[in-house]
Amino acid sequence: MKTQISKEYRDSADGQEADAILRSCVHCGFCTATCPTYQELCDERDGPRGRIYLIKQLLEGGEVSEKTQTHLDRCLTCRSCETTCPSGVKYGRLLDIGRGILEQKLPRSASQRALRWGIRQILPYRNRFGGLLKLGQAVRPLLPASLKAKVPPPQVSSPWPSSSHPRRMVALQGCAQPAATPNTLAATARVLDRLGITLVTVPEAGCCGAVSYHLAAQQEGLDSMRRNIDAWWPAVEAGAEAIVITASGCGAMVEEYGYLLRDDPRYAAKAQRISEICRDISQVLAQEDLSVLALPTGSGRIAFHCPCTLQHALKQTNTVQQILRNAGFDLTHTRDNHLCCGSAGTYSILQPEMSQKLLSNKLKALTVDNPDRIVTANIGCQLHLQSRATQPVSHWIELLDPRGSHE
Repeated sequence: MKTQISKEYRDSADGQEADAILRSCVHCGFCTATCPTYQELCDERDGPRGRIYLIKQLLEGGEVSEKTQTHLDRCLTCRSCETTCPSGVKYGRLLDIGRGILEQKLPRSASQRALRWGIRQILPYRNRFGGLLKLGQAVRPLLPASLKAKVPPPQVSSPWPSSSHPRRMVALQGCAQPAATPNTLAATARVLDRLGITLVTVPEAGCCGAVSYHLAAQQEGLDSMRRNIDAWWPAVEAGAEAIVITASGCGAMVEEYGYLLRDDPRYAAKAQRISEICRDISQVLAQEDLSVLALPTGSGRIAFHCPCTLQHALKQTNTVQQILRNAGFDLTHTRDNHLCCGSAGTYSILQPEMSQKLLSNKLKALTVDNPDRIVTANIGCQLHLQSRATQPVSHWIELLDPRGSHE
C-alpha cells in the first residue's frame, strides 16, 4: 500500500510504525471473510481492510469525523484478521495507534468521555470492582431480567493448597477474576500443586493494563504495566519460572510488555523478561506430565470456547482441546471457532447491540452438538457466555481439579 504520511506524524515513532504496517497491506481482502463485524454488517468500513483505509486517511491528514470513530470503535480487536492475513499485517498495533491519535484529534461527547473514564476508574481496580460486584449480587434478585443476567451469582472461594515446592510460579490475579470467579485461580493452584509447582500471588500487582490501553488511555495502560513489573520482579529474581495467566486476554497484553516498553530505559529489559516468561496456564500444562493428576470423571459432554486472545494473539488454537482430550474428556463439535463471542474486554459495555448479536451467534455455534457444559479460557468470555447460556459455564482448568465446580 502506497502511503503519504503527513508531517505531523511522519517523524514520530507511532507514525513510522503505522506507516510500515500500512505498507505491508496488499488490499487482498481475505481478512473480511473472518471479521465478525463485517460478517454482520457487510460494510467495508466495518472490516479490517476498510478500517486500515480509515487509519491511513487519518495519518495522511485527511478529514476524519465521528463516523470514522464509530467504525474504529466497532472493531472487537479480536485479531482474527491477523490469523487470516497472508501478508502478516499487524492490524492490532495499527488500530491501537490509530485509536490513540484519533482520541486526541476528535474529542468525544461528554457522556462518552464520562462512560470511558468510569470504566477505567472501576474495572482495573480489584477492590473497586469487587465492591461494586458484591452490591450488584446483593440486589440481584430485585433486578429486571436483562440486568440480572449481567450480574454473576456469588462464588465462594475454595482453599489454596498449603504445601510448598521448590518450583514456583507467579499468578496474575488481574482485576475482575478474583471477585467474579475466585475458584479459577484456586483450581489452578491446586492443579499445579499436584504437579509439584507452588503458585504464588503478588497482591501489589493489578490490572494487566489492557483496559486503559485499549480505551486509548495508553500512558495509563503503560503505567499499569510498569507497576506489575515492579511487583513481580523480586519473585522473578528469586527464580520464579513463569508468570501464569488464567485469563487469555491478560496474557495477550502481558506478552506485549517487552514491545510496548521497548523505548523505556528503566523498564525495557525487565519488560522483555516478563514477556518471555509469561505463560497461559494451557502452555504450562502442555509441558507437564499430567498422568499424575487424579482426574475426575462424569463431567459430561463439554463444549470448549477458544477465546480470540488465546487463538489469534497467543497462537494457542488447539492447546486446551488437546489437553482435555488427552485427559479423557468428551469434547463436542462446535462451529465458527474463529469468531468472537462479543465480550472483547469492554466491548460488551460500549457496543451492547453488536455484542449481543455476536453472543447469540456464538451460543448457537457452541451448542450445535448439545453439550452439558461450556468451558473457556478467559474471564470476560466466561461472564459474557454465562449471561445467556442455559448450560453451566466455567474456566476449563476447573475440569482438572477434583474440587472444581463440575462436581
